[in-house]
Amino acid sequence: MAKIENGRKSDDSRSIRTISSSHMDDESSLGSDSEINGFTNDRHTDKYGFIGGAQQYSEESAQDVPPEVLRQREVKWLDMLSNWDKWMVKRHKKVRLRCQKGIPPSLRGRAWLYLSGGKVKREQNRGKFEELDSQAGDPKELDVIEKDLHRQFPFHEMFVSRGGHGQQDLFRVLKAYTLYRPEEGYCQAQAPIAAVLLMHMPAEDAFWGLVQICEKYLPGYYSAGLEAIQLDGEILYALTRRVSPLVYRHLEKHKMEPILYMTEWFMCAFSRTLPWASVLRVWDMFLCDGVKIIFRVGLVLLKCMLGTREKLKACQGQYETMELLRAIEPRYMQEGFLVREVLEVPVSERDVEREHHVQLKRWRKNRGELHCKSPPRMHGARAIMASEPPSRQDLRQNPTIIVESPLPPPQPTPQLKKGEKSKEEKSKKKGSMKKAPTVMEIPNPYPLAGDPQRDPQLPLRDPMPTLRNSTVQQPLVNDTPLPNTPEDSPPPHQPTLNDQSLLTVSPLQKSTQSLSSIEADQDTYL
Repeated sequence: MAKIENGRKSDDSRSIRTISSSHMDDESSLGSDSEINGFTNDRHTDKYGFIGGAQQYSEESAQDVPPEVLRQREVKWLDMLSNWDKWMVKRHKKVRLRCQKGIPPSLRGRAWLYLSGGKVKREQNRGKFEELDSQAGDPKELDVIEKDLHRQFPFHEMFVSRGGHGQQDLFRVLKAYTLYRPEEGYCQAQAPIAAVLLMHMPAEDAFWGLVQICEKYLPGYYSAGLEAIQLDGEILYALTRRVSPLVYRHLEKHKMEPILYMTEWFMCAFSRTLPWASVLRVWDMFLCDGVKIIFRVGLVLLKCMLGTREKLKACQGQYETMELLRAIEPRYMQEGFLVREVLEVPVSERDVEREHHVQLKRWRKNRGELHCKSPPRMHGARAIMASEPPSRQDLRQNPTIIVESPLPPPQPTPQLKKGEKSKEEKSKKKGSMKKAPTVMEIPNPYPLAGDPQRDPQLPLRDPMPTLRNSTVQQPLVNDTPLPNTPEDSPPPHQPTLNDQSLLTVSPLQKSTQSLSSIEADQDTYL
């Protein structure tokens, strides 16, 4: 069998074939210069769309949610998305809690667009993406983008073939961004971010989601010089000193610069590092609470891999430490374990901002001013909404499928003259004046001695219709059957148990069935 992990092909190979055998890109997890162009029948697509690779679904790396729980969460999320501004202002803690539990897969793309502010950005810039998409773009930028397309999640069904719809949309989104921010241009780390978004939403929505991540969540990360990512590396280093002193001393001893191990983690938001179930949960929290989630995940991985003296004994130098951080044990990346550990890390937005000011001051002292003036970082969905308050129209959900009603359009109400009443009012009035139908009194077939006597001339309904079907022999009136009478005519006189004709006949006495058994059969009637 052949198994490909982090872009490297091991001896455990399976059914994925490549059409190019150029050298592997060490910076690409899953990605390489090879391209998948087919797979055999024993290769199945998992529920996330992967047909192989290290990020394919496995029971060990993910925890499944029961369908009934998913349905309940979907109902709650639909309610939140329908009243997004109210939930974000008044019940933001509940929104955060539901993001921590995991967004339902069926609503993840829509929820990400609302959390990031991409929905508002799109509504406020209608037609902008189409305008950018129609332009040619810088040939140099386009050449670099085209070379990177096949490296993005080559084991996912969207990007499995060169020139497929996934790669085409990815090219459109990245090209549009270079035109939208020509001073920033294209950075290779933007490609996996855009690819993750494209797995959950159309190209236009993915473009505005990429814009929000690059400008609000990770500003300056993809600019020339990568100054912002270096600054955040120093912040991570300082936070490690507080959260895990043992790890900090080891990294300091071997002069491990943060830029060596955290660049891909942060610039790709762990999309090329973790199992896919864990990637989605991290992104749910990241788009809700901001970059502090990325810092927390990095601290958890450092502490798990280097947090004990036994593990540090195997890392006697910088090379061994780097190899250990490149091959993180699967149990530490398992969805349930990772989310629990991330939520327990004591790092808040205030801690990140405080360290940011300290490291920025040190940077200016040692290196001078930053060359790239990036906008201020927004810590999560609530801060983004507060900075750009949306209107109700911006948050209105536009249905993607519109079904026309087969019912005819309503007829216009006719104009009534003064004092004239409509047909409905007249019919209601007539109905209210109708007399209630008279209820025919059914005499007791077993009268007592004290009961009032009935007039024998009045017609009666048969009080015991089932008695005719019993074993009791029915006498005939004048030895002739009764004629068929119309429904409107009064019913003919039917023999009952208290009639004189029935008392003079003996079949009931000759029958083996007693009267008490007949009464028992008619309990429901009585």
